[in-house]
Amino acid sequence: MEKSYCHLNQEDRAVIHRGLLEGLSQRAIARRLGRPVSAVSREVSRNRIGTRYDALSAQSFSRRRRHHRPRKLEPGKPLWEPVVMGLYRGWSPEQIAGRLAKMHPDDPAQRVSHETIYGALYALPRGELRQALISQLRESHQRRRPRARGQDRRGGLVNMTAIHERPDEVLGREVPGHWEGDLIKGAGNHGAVGTLVERKSRYVVRARMRDTGAEAALDAFTRRFRPVPACVRKTPTYDQGKAMARHEELAQRLRIKVYFADPRSPWQRPSNENANGLIREYLPKGRDLSGVTQSELNHIARLLNHRPRKCLDYETPAEVFQQDILNLKCPVALQT
Repeated sequence: MEKSYCHLNQEDRAVIHRGLLEGLSQRAIARRLGRPVSAVSREVSRNRIGTRYDALSAQSFSRRRRHHRPRKLEPGKPLWEPVVMGLYRGWSPEQIAGRLAKMHPDDPAQRVSHETIYGALYALPRGELRQALISQLRESHQRRRPRARGQDRRGGLVNMTAIHERPDEVLGREVPGHWEGDLIKGAGNHGAVGTLVERKSRYVVRARMRDTGAEAALDAFTRRFRPVPACVRKTPTYDQGKAMARHEELAQRLRIKVYFADPRSPWQRPSNENANGLIREYLPKGRDLSGVTQSELNHIARLLNHRPRKCLDYETPAEVFQQDILNLKCPVALQT
């Protein structure tokens, strides 16, 4: 029969305590427990107070000893610095863990799970360090409110090409160069930000807009789309908002084919919806966007484009996008 060992529990210690009070020998107590006499002997000698064995103190000491196992991740440990650096870059614990695993596939000592990261952060004592690090964690997204309740946001756009006419290659995300676009409005329609997301790499481009009108959208999307190499600038897909009323001019300027999603169908532009949620970490709802500069938007785009993504096997959008450009031998690389 294979022998097994498990720690004494509170009931076992109570049996030892009662047996000693009854005057039983340690060997007799061991038989009562079905344990080796050496286990009883160690337990009694380790938890003797004066001449008496104290089962209550023994249980408390055992609990503290078990729960004080050294953590793989805590201040001063080798992995602490790269984890903290990742948090301050805006990466989630899952992204940090995935990136470490990708960097060190054959060295478990250089990897840590996202659950371990969360546990280490919340195990920190209360204070400035704990507050500063936990503040870097993203808040869970709140339920989205319907946009412009009771109002029709469609602009009555003419000569639209429906999303259902897009090439089949767009849906599979296997071919680079297909984008999704939208705009984020500031509080009270004060200022707006145009967003572009490349579907395959999730590479994002942000454009400052002076207002929410069609002319501002045309100028902003032209300005930010034009530096993108032509080989990865094939089609954008927008919603039917009034800001895209001049889509035909945009298509002519950039020599691209513009498509439009169905009304009230945000799931048809999932990359853009997700990207808008990410940018709200930096430009929260209720903020006046009229004072946002293009430099600030470029900085936010860099942070997002250099954040490892689970859907990209923990590569960054910038890495995937630049590799696509190299593979297609594009003459110019985008500078954001």
